[in-house]
Amino acid sequence: MTPLPPPPPPPLFSPSMAPQQPASPPRWRWLLAAVLVALPVGLAGGFLGARLADDGASAGQPVSIAPGPSGRSSSGSGSAGLSPIIDAGAIAATVGPSVVTVVSLVDGTEVATGSGVIITSDGEVITNEHVVRGADEVRVRLMGETEPRDAEVLASDPPNDLALLRVDGADFRPAVIAAPDAIAVGEPVVAIGFALGLDGAATVSTGVVSALERTLLTEDGALGGLVQTDAPISSGNSGGPLVNARGEVVGINTAVATLSAGTATNVGFAISARDLIDEIDALRRRSQGDELVEGFLGVAIENRTDGGSGALITEVSTDSPAEVAGIEVGDVVVAADGRAINGQGGLIARIRDSEPGAEFTLTILRDGERIERTATLAERTNQG
Repeated sequence: MTPLPPPPPPPLFSPSMAPQQPASPPRWRWLLAAVLVALPVGLAGGFLGARLADDGASAGQPVSIAPGPSGRSSSGSGSAGLSPIIDAGAIAATVGPSVVTVVSLVDGTEVATGSGVIITSDGEVITNEHVVRGADEVRVRLMGETEPRDAEVLASDPPNDLALLRVDGADFRPAVIAAPDAIAVGEPVVAIGFALGLDGAATVSTGVVSALERTLLTEDGALGGLVQTDAPISSGNSGGPLVNARGEVVGINTAVATLSAGTATNVGFAISARDLIDEIDALRRRSQGDELVEGFLGVAIENRTDGGSGALITEVSTDSPAEVAGIEVGDVVVAADGRAINGQGGLIARIRDSEPGAEFTLTILRDGERIERTATLAERTNQG
């Protein structure tokens, strides 16, 4: 019997931007081109969690959010209410005018090309933060136009890999964002974006929702609650929409899995509509001067190494919310506020996305018993 070959090396994840310009890119571009979610060495032992403050005025026109469809599984994991077979042509005609090319320049030279989605009629555009990071000038080109328009970066959030832009003008055609959790595994979807930075209309590719609640570790922290899809996503798709059969944006395409041999175009990831809705509001507040306020649980965590799912607590800070709540070293966190935690990155993202003062209920495995502990997050100071 011929033995099976050894398994391939574990996948890395790359931002789905267009290829880099060959002439001496800045260091930040090289890092992003190499690996989007390389495991940061110091992250595992950190005391984690951050979220923007929830006060402050909002800016811009209302964002159009679709009502939740009846019969849809609220967890997104069931098959009830799945959309019908998708009409990619109709989706492209409906959503295409809301998808734009985003070009980043440094000293007048193009260094990155991605995609974006118009979210308000007065010219707000959402895209990935890694598309515009380090740029001293950003331009946006609308469908059917030959000349780019200048865009202002209103605010950006590296840990959540989203940025809010504004383009001058009026009567833009905004996309409709799907209701939070209005998505199911197996649902047909369309990815739209400017793959490879090619001129002309956006590229359209079809697939299904392969999985939900994926988490990727990044150099800025972790991206949690991601939608996984097998719709082909290529360089240049970053910041473009993942759309359901009703023409609603269920995610913002942000990364693809890669192996040493190249990109795995059937394993892509999108920031979910649920997180996008919250993040748009947070970015607007940040654009008006709100400071970043970090939540603090007071734990150090690692991935499990015994084949199980969840995040392992390896340290609990004295007098921290975690200690007050009765969380102990050796506890394995398998859920937070009822949502599964699939590893270290999942818990990082959930803490970060819960604001100071919020109650945070953790489902824990301790000595073979499943228990719950509720902590009230504090505001992070300069403590470790």
